[in-house]
Amino acid sequence: MNIFRRLFKIGEAETNSAIDKMEDPIKMTEQGIRDMRLDLDKSLEALAQVKAMAIRSKSEQEEFQNKADDYQNKAIIILKKASTNEIDTAEADRLAKEALAQKDSAEKQLLRAKEESAKFDNSVEQIQKSIQTIKANIGNWENELKTLKARVKVSNATKNLNKQMAELDSTGTVSMLERMKEKVAQEEALAEAYGDIAKASKSIDDEIDKAADTSTAKADSDLAKLKEQLGLKNSKNS
Repeated sequence: MNIFRRLFKIGEAETNSAIDKMEDPIKMTEQGIRDMRLDLDKSLEALAQVKAMAIRSKSEQEEFQNKADDYQNKAIIILKKASTNEIDTAEADRLAKEALAQKDSAEKQLLRAKEESAKFDNSVEQIQKSIQTIKANIGNWENELKTLKARVKVSNATKNLNKQMAELDSTGTVSMLERMKEKVAQEEALAEAYGDIAKASKSIDDEIDKAADTSTAKADSDLAKLKEQLGLKNSKNS
């Protein structure tokens, strides 16, 4: 239980320092739970032993009670036989005294057995309470272990992500992306400028072509020649 106490007694500065130095808190927690299970096994073994002694003590109580009753009855029988002259009175008194002495010894052993039985019963009660406490602690810390594992996974994932983001920025990738965005903007502006130039050039050429267009004059000349060949008067001359 010492490792477990060192691990979870958060209130003490020394314990906090020891926890900070631990390489793997999950493994230490698992070890603490295993230690508690060993304590549980030892407590169960002790409970079995104490219960066995309590059972033996109760059996002794019954045994000593029977002995005391038996010697009491024997003393009565001897005295009755003496009253009917079946046994010499002096001999009967001697044997009756011996029987009563044995009865007294059995009653003393009976009292001792009762005291021991009470102690055993108290020990059984205390051990059972300890067992229930250990079982409850094991259940609680097993649940805590599940939560701890989940928290470690989340913290590791977050740490790795933050590390990647830090490394991403430190290697200049973010800056590179910003430069690429700026270059794309420049290319787009340049393309638009060329487009404007192209439109302007085309507009000038259209104006020049329009001004230099001779297609209408040629058509008029061709029409006049055709009428002349046909002997038709030009409507303009008439």
